[in-house]
Amino acid sequence: MLKRSPFALIFCLAVFTSLGGVAATISTTHTTSSTHKSHSKSSKHITESTTAQKKMSRMRHSSATVAQRNRSTHTVGRKHHYYGERFYASSFANDQVDGDITAGEDPVVRAAAIEALGDMNGTVVAMDPDNGRILAMVNQKLALSAGAQPCSTIKVAVALAALSENVITKDTQVPLTKTWHVDLTTALAHSNNAYFEAVGRKLGFEKVSYYAHQFGLGELAGWNIPNEHLGTFPSTELDEKLGGVGKMCSFGESISLTPLQLAALMGAIANGGTLYYLQHPDTPEQVASFTPKVKRKLDIGPIIPEISDGMAGAVQYGTARLLKSNFMEEPVLGKTGTCSKDGTRFGWFGSFANTQYGRIVTVVFLEGGRPTFGPKAAELAGIMYRNLYDHNYFVAKNPPAEAQKTGTSVSGAQQ
Repeated sequence: MLKRSPFALIFCLAVFTSLGGVAATISTTHTTSSTHKSHSKSSKHITESTTAQKKMSRMRHSSATVAQRNRSTHTVGRKHHYYGERFYASSFANDQVDGDITAGEDPVVRAAAIEALGDMNGTVVAMDPDNGRILAMVNQKLALSAGAQPCSTIKVAVALAALSENVITKDTQVPLTKTWHVDLTTALAHSNNAYFEAVGRKLGFEKVSYYAHQFGLGELAGWNIPNEHLGTFPSTELDEKLGGVGKMCSFGESISLTPLQLAALMGAIANGGTLYYLQHPDTPEQVASFTPKVKRKLDIGPIIPEISDGMAGAVQYGTARLLKSNFMEEPVLGKTGTCSKDGTRFGWFGSFANTQYGRIVTVVFLEGGRPTFGPKAAELAGIMYRNLYDHNYFVAKNPPAEAQKTGTSVSGAQQ
């Protein structure tokens, strides 16, 4: 056996220790490198996740913005109107009938009107177009007030004026863009603002004003009706910066219309051109002695068929189609209106049921906040017509001889 010197053993031990240290260093280095790579991958993963989250957040914010914009956009034809207006008036009330004088009203018509109005803040005026008798006036304080902007109901008067002046015919295609043309029936049914702005500018303020006064705007509609206020039609054209005569003819800007004035005009359309003074009997005795009072004869008989399709279209497929959700048994012609001023929104619907057994004019006027608008007024009118139909209002009637002599209407009601 070979003998190893102490120096050899010391040398071998030193080499072994050195190799172990190198191995440990290599192991440590490998571990550190792996840890570093793992950490780098983790850091990269965190960075990508954060970026994706930011992108997703931006996308969600963008989608929410678009959705909000879409919710706050109301499309009329090809125009977009963004409603940022705040409304301060309430669309609802529970004291509409307080103080109403009802002894001379038709009880069936009044009951139908009250049920139709419900808790909406508004008024319903129903009248006989063949003699001007107010059959029911619910919420008389509002009905007899100074009125409000007529909104798109002004389009009926503008259409009659334009037809009278031969500015348009029923079939005239008014160009609104290079490729978009609209006729009267479509414009009335869908309440096209651009059409009536163009027609109003063609007419000019002087002619618009003349016909508006002929149709009863700017003057009392009633005959000795206590507390009736006067609507207004301005003596000068609206400033061009505010839209001029075009805005007056599409939105009724700067005009104030009362429910009684709209009822009188609708009555003249329904009966062929006679503008009656509206009368509101206070007692059964006044009903028995009722005598119609003609304000003037309007030369609109030949052109009434020209606007009838548009007014019927409003109910059948246009802005007043909500009426059909309650009543479809008899033809109804009408025009809606929606606009707002000083934090209050207005909703109008002027109409008449045109049946083989007679006609009845119904005007619904609402004011309040966002739930108030023209189609809602049309819906309420549908409820009223339904109530009348269910109470056999639209049936053949045999009025007494005395009533025939005086022109009194006893339209299906118990007096």
